[in-house]
Amino acid sequence: MSIPKIHEGEYRFCLILWEHEPVSTAELARLCADQIGWKRTTTYTIIKRLGERGVLKNDNGVVTSLVSREEAQSYEIGEMMEKKFQGSLPAFFAAFTRQQNLTDDELDELEKMIAEARSKGGRK
Repeated sequence: MSIPKIHEGEYRFCLILWEHEPVSTAELARLCADQIGWKRTTTYTIIKRLGERGVLKNDNGVVTSLVSREEAQSYEIGEMMEKKFQGSLPAFFAAFTRQQNLTDDELDELEKMIAEARSKGGRK
């Protein structure tokens, strides 16, 4: 399945949707007004736009996502890796670790992910 591009403002909307789905359009409009200051009409426009692009489904006023948070994040990371690091995970990780102080728990978690990837024979 191809993941449609979700722009920054739309992503903030999706965070609200993912947290509350399934949710009525009226409740979603109220949540967006409270959390990001949108007018009701803005929320309805975004619902329509994301529905047309296959990000969500509006079924008789009940909105559910068709793209999960994890799928959207994976797509964005992949796009950024290609654009900024020519697809190189080591280059990305080197840049990331120069700017972050990773905890022992985070390092352990990364080592576990690497071990799992190795046990599966990689993905390529």
